[in-house]
Amino acid sequence: MLTGIIVFVVFGVLILIHEAGHLFAAKKAGITVEAFSLGMGKRLFGIKIKETDYRVSLIPFGGYCKMAGQDPGEAQGKPNEIGSKPIGHRFWVMAAGSITNYIFAFFLFSIVFMIGVPTLSNTVGQVLNGYPAKEAGMREGDEIIAINGLKVTDWEDILDAIKKGSSEGALLRIDIKRENRPMSFTVEPDISRVTNVFGQTLFRPMIGIAPANKVLAVSYGPLSAVYNGGKKLLQLTGMTYRMMWLLITGGMPIKGSLSGPIGIAYFIKQAAGMGIVPLLVIMAHISMALAIFNLLPLPVLDGGHIVFLFIEKLRSRPLSTRTQEVITNAAFVLLISFAIFVSWQDVIRFTPFGKKINPTDTVTIEKSR
Repeated sequence: MLTGIIVFVVFGVLILIHEAGHLFAAKKAGITVEAFSLGMGKRLFGIKIKETDYRVSLIPFGGYCKMAGQDPGEAQGKPNEIGSKPIGHRFWVMAAGSITNYIFAFFLFSIVFMIGVPTLSNTVGQVLNGYPAKEAGMREGDEIIAINGLKVTDWEDILDAIKKGSSEGALLRIDIKRENRPMSFTVEPDISRVTNVFGQTLFRPMIGIAPANKVLAVSYGPLSAVYNGGKKLLQLTGMTYRMMWLLITGGMPIKGSLSGPIGIAYFIKQAAGMGIVPLLVIMAHISMALAIFNLLPLPVLDGGHIVFLFIEKLRSRPLSTRTQEVITNAAFVLLISFAIFVSWQDVIRFTPFGKKINPTDTVTIEKSR
């Protein structure tokens, strides 16, 4: 029951943020907003303030911001209708939902960095046989304090320092503490070649150590948190667009690479069980994904409406209502078919039913080790 409430709240907040962006931009442009709904379907309750009916509707997932003249069949050419506004105003109204989702993701990532990002400590938990660290004399329990003079405080720092200091034939000076005694080792990393999920060949230095099962919460001051939050968001955005390109070009399989509402609900449930920080992280990821997804150039999405606006700008007149309807209906069928496919994959991967019919194709999230 509690899990269902958490999932509902997370979806509700993210949808509310998205639709609030449309609401704000529409009112700023002088467009009448007839209804602002959290949920779809029949109106359950709400309150009308001036011309806008703020409501909660029956179906708990989804939401909408209904603007005057948004339905071409109802448009009358009045000044307060969306179709009567300049293209630039309409562009910002359509893009505002994704923009607010993206800003919200940035805000959440910044909050996470201020609260404290869970990360593995700088203590060695395992030294692998046959690798340079073992041969150099490193042991389990060693606390790494610097690599090539660069101070390290957690495992991410260690990985970055090893990567920066490694090249063919390069030596790493690793400073440690062992039972409060400082020691130093010189290690030549093994350089291996690996292929990542994007099909790129990368050079991966390895010295043969694994982290201890000790998690730290690394927090940052407000300015550093904002910087790191923005940096994290940009990195994830780049990765998302690269993954989308590989999915389109066949570089990655669609099966198992994407998740719909069922999969998202599963990840929210898992994150909520780990604490507030993982829950905020998954919310930030979903908010970013909503921003990117809604700007895809599909007519049923905000990005599709923006494409129609660009066409109108180029032609100096909009496409006919009939043409827009045909394109939108075709895109709607395509999107629904895709959603059904992704949802079925989610059922197989994340539900008890899926585990019964395909017990080897399931996913779990575990705490960092």
